[in-house]
Amino acid sequence: MSKKNGRKNGLSNPSLLEPVDADDKKMLRVVIETPKGSRNKFAFDSKERIFELKKVLPCGMMFPYSFGFIPSTEGDDGDPLDVLVLMDEPVFPGCVLSCRPIGVIEGEQGSGKDMERNDRILAIEQESHQWADIKTVDDLGKKFCKELEQFVEDYHKLDKEQFRVLDVKGPNAAWKLVKNGKK
Repeated sequence: MSKKNGRKNGLSNPSLLEPVDADDKKMLRVVIETPKGSRNKFAFDSKERIFELKKVLPCGMMFPYSFGFIPSTEGDDGDPLDVLVLMDEPVFPGCVLSCRPIGVIEGEQGSGKDMERNDRILAIEQESHQWADIKTVDDLGKKFCKELEQFVEDYHKLDKEQFRVLDVKGPNAAWKLVKNGKK
């Protein structure tokens, strides 16, 4: 039993799943790391095959939407592509969802001169009733997008990092990001 937990007894590796739903090529597969409403930030460690607690947000701050990643992709930051999922109810870390991309928040993060791209795809979970009529990020309205941008900026300030929104684009830009990020 000298092997580490993840190599012998850990979870299967959801980061190796196909990024696009095999039955419906218009749907992304998203692995949830942090559920909507949580103060806990979880992240999947693909080497150990476990979900780890990375940080706890301060009292009064929580994830407004579920946060996850698209398996078998890689962004400019070296991690799988990030996704904010709009859905009716929270789900648990490790849950795999089929989601329809509606846009992307293009941004860069870091401190000082060490800035790197770290875009966030926005997507709607396919079974959502509340968000079913949203087809593109523009349908959410400017106020909604501004609040979402503010959360991402505030979240990075906790680590003394800056997040700068470069642009907000629609579903075509999200699909292009996925296509370019496939491993």
